[in-house]
Amino acid sequence: MIEFKEVAVRRDGRVLFSGANFQLHPNQKIGLTGNNGTGKSTLFALILTQMQALGNVDGQSDEVSVDSGSVGIPDSWQVAHMAQEVAASDQSAINYVLSGDEEWFSLNEKLNHIEALSDDEIAQLHQRFDEIDGYKTPTKAAQIMSGLGFLNHQHDLPVSGFSGGWRMRLNLAKTLMSRADLLLLDEPTNHLDLDAILWLETWINQFSGLIIVISHDQAFLDTTVNNILHVEQQKITLYSGNYQQFIRTRSERLAQQQQAFEKQQATRTHLDDFIRRFRAKASKAKQAQSRIKQLERMSELTPVMADNPFSFQFYAPTHMSSPLIVMSDASIGYDHVPMLNRVNLQVTPDSRIGLLGINGAGKSTLIKALVGELPLISGQYRVSDTLKLGYFNQHQMDSLNENATPMQMLRRLAGLTSDADLRSFLGSFDFRGDRIDTQSKLFSGGERARLTLALIVWQRPNVLVLDEPTNHLDLQMRQALTFALQSFEGAVVLVSHDRELVANVCDELYLVHDGAVDEFDGDIHDYGKWISENKKQASRETKQKLPLESAQNNLTNLKDANKSSLNCSSSLSAQTLQSNGSAPQISSARQTNNENKESTGGEKLSKDAQRKLAAEQRKLTAPIRRRIEIAETALVELENKLAAMDEALSDTELYNDERKSELLTLLDKQANLQSEQLSQEEALLCAMSELEDMEARF
Repeated sequence: MIEFKEVAVRRDGRVLFSGANFQLHPNQKIGLTGNNGTGKSTLFALILTQMQALGNVDGQSDEVSVDSGSVGIPDSWQVAHMAQEVAASDQSAINYVLSGDEEWFSLNEKLNHIEALSDDEIAQLHQRFDEIDGYKTPTKAAQIMSGLGFLNHQHDLPVSGFSGGWRMRLNLAKTLMSRADLLLLDEPTNHLDLDAILWLETWINQFSGLIIVISHDQAFLDTTVNNILHVEQQKITLYSGNYQQFIRTRSERLAQQQQAFEKQQATRTHLDDFIRRFRAKASKAKQAQSRIKQLERMSELTPVMADNPFSFQFYAPTHMSSPLIVMSDASIGYDHVPMLNRVNLQVTPDSRIGLLGINGAGKSTLIKALVGELPLISGQYRVSDTLKLGYFNQHQMDSLNENATPMQMLRRLAGLTSDADLRSFLGSFDFRGDRIDTQSKLFSGGERARLTLALIVWQRPNVLVLDEPTNHLDLQMRQALTFALQSFEGAVVLVSHDRELVANVCDELYLVHDGAVDEFDGDIHDYGKWISENKKQASRETKQKLPLESAQNNLTNLKDANKSSLNCSSSLSAQTLQSNGSAPQISSARQTNNENKESTGGEKLSKDAQRKLAAEQRKLTAPIRRRIEIAETALVELENKLAAMDEALSDTELYNDERKSELLTLLDKQANLQSEQLSQEEALLCAMSELEDMEARF
């Protein structure tokens, strides 16, 4: 277990937390929560520093020491930490993910370069490789990548070929590949869509080690964690239960704390009044001194302050008409290639629309068409003369003037509004003090998102189109945004993986799937079930197609054997490529066979048809039979050469020092012959397998 005893940490002269006492055990799922700046990331860095001291993690750039107290971590534990940056490299995505399993990656690298190893060393490597189920590791990596939204053809792309958000997914996949006892996950859902989040929830619940996760996704925390480690007012408190239970428990504790504070203040007032009135009287001096000592002994309780620094709301639109946006029989896509067809969508003043769909289904494409950024390929697009659009997406954040301050940006929109009113408005988004006059290039992602929302709110839109607005927002800002959207008097179109936000804001859900946009019959929780069922259905369809694809691939491979004498591994590669692409054509003999069966109602073929089919079989299998013959002949020759080599190596004089060079030459030749023998055996087995499959399918 991990044990903190009276731990205090100070950074930049400021105490982040002190007197921390808690224990964390294997199989616990811990949600680490607290306001920004309270020390969550510092706690991660402290654990990593302690693990580094044990030699169980590579060096970290951000080392944190304990000012007082102690941190206990088992010596044997390994830790995996999801870093927040991924450097561009030429390493393939699948190899980057596989490198997360450090032991497997090291063993695999050694087994691929065994030239300098002894037979005993090679045997030990293979034994350990088998012990850790090394042969299944690439499949595990592929499953993790699939769960996080990567397609098969992306596995071999270089890391540098992915955008920042997709690199973060790669980094998460690499972390999940590790054989760690402790996982530290910092905002793992930030760059995931809902189907990937649901997959990650399942993975975390099945993980047998200890997980500590920082997340601003309340639904994610409710599903995955069984304890909350909360940092506030320089204290760390461990609560049992998920996030909802933590909210209830903490609320009760704060209410009790508030009552105790109010009671203490009343007692203090009474004591102060007594001391003030009777301190100068000789008859009451002793009692007054007693009251003074009582005051000194009283522990200082703090009042319960409102946690949330955000208090904004959307202004009421000045003009409104209905409908505001209409899309009729629309075909939407790029370069005249439709991605969505026959889309019919209408936005009215009371619309609260949530767009659902798996990654790549076309939600962002639909949004771009809805706001007029992407022209329709066909169909109608109409907007009201009163339309005033408030559009939030990642591009809007990135296009902020990085040299301008929040005050300067707002001033350009505000006209004659006083500075006091502007500062008050920005304060509702927690831009206070120096942050109001700080250039936006120095802001974090969360601050840039809040500033973008503030500029949108100021312009009084009557339609809000929000594409993943919560990616960089913490729990408090998400809560404030939810309350503001609930009271907004205009229309809302929302794309978000935050299920709490969708559930509390949207009353109409549309599913973007298979090139269509249809109203979804159910709520956001039903959508999670739909994703699960959709994956199961896709898996069933894939399994149903496998036998036919396998037969087609075998026949095609046999035909291709006339053109090239492929070895077993290259034939398998060809099959893999064909299974990912369009299905090859069935051979003419197979077609003739099927046609004859259909025309005769399943009766036996005529003798003439049988002769033709047999001739076609012989023609198709001739190259394979030739490959078998060549491999068998080569194996006989190799066996004779190896027998002669064994006889030569049995000469005891060969092992004298003066004949050492001759011995090494013979051993090298023997190794080459054994390697060639192995290759020929693989080629023979492959050809025989293909021949059996071919004969079985006629």
